[in-house]
Amino acid sequence: MLLLTLVRHAKSSWDNPALADFDRPLNARGERDAPRMAQHVRRALGIPDRIVSSPALRALTTARVFAETLALPASRFEQAPRIYEASAERLLTLVQGLDDDERHVMLFGHNPGFTDLAHRLARCSFDDMPTCAVVQIGFDTKTWADVAERSGAQRFYAYPKQFRDKT
Repeated sequence: MLLLTLVRHAKSSWDNPALADFDRPLNARGERDAPRMAQHVRRALGIPDRIVSSPALRALTTARVFAETLALPASRFEQAPRIYEASAERLLTLVQGLDDDERHVMLFGHNPGFTDLAHRLARCSFDDMPTCAVVQIGFDTKTWADVAERSGAQRFYAYPKQFRDKT
């Protein structure tokens, strides 16, 4: 079985309108949510074979928090520029090109592409992935090249609001 875990970047800041979209950092909520979700993912899903992240600052920062929490070696962390602003079709092509030796891959990126990809790959229990949401989809196949629309099953879904203090 292959496992694909999609993580939408944590909440980003819009405080500086002069910043390009690509360069927006996390805001305070994003800085709080990313470590909390990373801890939950570590307990629930374990450690992936590889993390692949959009190079946009908000996604890259989120991915680095997860990598640190998961104690993932730098050799198993990469940036993929084509994730930034990617459509579901482009993301699917990226997934189909993953290394078959890596059975669990975690991708970090953006909406609408991530939500659209999740819905193309499996029946999902959610309409839209909020910031820092995590969905894992399992595929009963041995190669990433065989991943196709509706070929997966949602195995896990969580988002930060589930874990925020109720006070």
